[in-house]
Amino acid sequence: MRKIIAAAFVLLSFTSQASRFDIQFSEKATPADTLIVLASSNSPLTQEPLASLAKAEKFTAKAGQTLTLLAPAAPFNDYQRVIVFGVGNAQEHTGVKASHSGASLARFITSSAAEHAVIDASHINSSLADTELAAQMAFGAKLITYKFEKYKAKKSNDTPITLNFLVANANEAKRRHTQLDAIANGVNLARDLTNEPAVGLTPANFADKALELKKLGVKVTVFDEKALAKNNMDAILAVGRGSVRPPRLVIAHWQGSNQAPLALVGKGITFDTGGYNLKTQGDSIVRMTSDMAGAAATLGVIHALAEQNAPVNVVAIMAMAENMISANAFLPGDIINTAAGISVEITSTDAEGRLVMADALWYAEKQFKPRAIVDISTLTGSKVGALGSYYAGLFSFDDALVAKLQQAGENVNEKLWRLPLNNDMLPEIKSRLADLRNTGRSTGASTAALFLQQFVKTTPFAHLDIAGNALTNSTNGVTPEGATGYGVQLLTEWALTQP
Repeated sequence: MRKIIAAAFVLLSFTSQASRFDIQFSEKATPADTLIVLASSNSPLTQEPLASLAKAEKFTAKAGQTLTLLAPAAPFNDYQRVIVFGVGNAQEHTGVKASHSGASLARFITSSAAEHAVIDASHINSSLADTELAAQMAFGAKLITYKFEKYKAKKSNDTPITLNFLVANANEAKRRHTQLDAIANGVNLARDLTNEPAVGLTPANFADKALELKKLGVKVTVFDEKALAKNNMDAILAVGRGSVRPPRLVIAHWQGSNQAPLALVGKGITFDTGGYNLKTQGDSIVRMTSDMAGAAATLGVIHALAEQNAPVNVVAIMAMAENMISANAFLPGDIINTAAGISVEITSTDAEGRLVMADALWYAEKQFKPRAIVDISTLTGSKVGALGSYYAGLFSFDDALVAKLQQAGENVNEKLWRLPLNNDMLPEIKSRLADLRNTGRSTGASTAALFLQQFVKTTPFAHLDIAGNALTNSTNGVTPEGATGYGVQLLTEWALTQP
């Protein structure tokens, strides 16, 4: 086996709590306790004794199927065990399918006795170059083994496992892995923030976490209450004034080019009681620690871009507040002003996300004059009713922007479904007492998007409603149970592929 591969390897060590693996890329095999031979349904095994064993065990190489040979024997003398691992039809491989194979392989390895595995893909005829296949598999392995155990008395004592991918060009594999690993770190940052309960994540705590990105070269600015008032951001202040933990506006700017920026706006409600329109379903209100998943995703994107030193100019603006009940809380029927000079009648204090987003959208357009603005938020239950967690909802008047976002979503398996946005719905959000009301009368998700549209004057704009996508109750693909980090891959892909 080692004779058919070809020297030097690149060692990359993960140090984050989310990583279980040390990843290596090598141009020839080295001794290890385990050899993993990748097998494809379109490339039958030919080397003995693997071919005979596969035939006897009816091994078809479907995705995730395994076959184990325990006794060392020629030509496998350097290994205690040989595992044949199915990856399906390798001619149909995409980056997403390869990352899912990596996740499946990671789950298998972490349940085995392997401590150092060499991974050989020379038996498969993949549509991907071996360097891309290896990098994507390492990417999936890192994402699926993420854990959030901060509050557990007994934490996992996971021994690091070395994965050594055999490739034709170790340096190219390292370069690609560096890019994908930066994205994985951005996803896992968003997961960390979203998993964090409200006791550990206040608007100020979130701002402190954003400030840590300065070490990556990100320019970070934080507006406290005084700065918010100075900028007439009364909508953010209104939502946050019921809490003893005051609101913040966080601006994180990665300027990797001199091109006009792309702007991301994230909803950051660190906990949402619903205010005086109190949420009454216990299972619903428990999940409201994740109502800042949009802000977490945008910060994850900036982290991903900065860590890989991406040649793009992207600014993320995160509107952070805690929606609580107190003597100071805003009330149904109140009329508030926004930084855009548009007054809003509060018809529901549980429609607070669009209020903080209104000020942030206005600021993004006015201050940065971006080429495009995309907001991402856990905004409406009606989106969940329409699309569940299968798609995020996409709303925009700009067909070109829609096409680019949908393509980015397809590329990374964070899919978008376009839902109606039409000015015929404007009467639903018109108020008798103010310029707008903060809820529609019938079409919840669409009128929420239309409300946000009023705060963007001329810039191409799209709204992503990720309600239902921020958390998952089961492990799937590269995503373990809990916070998903949804939107980081999508928006990073979008930013990196814009002309």
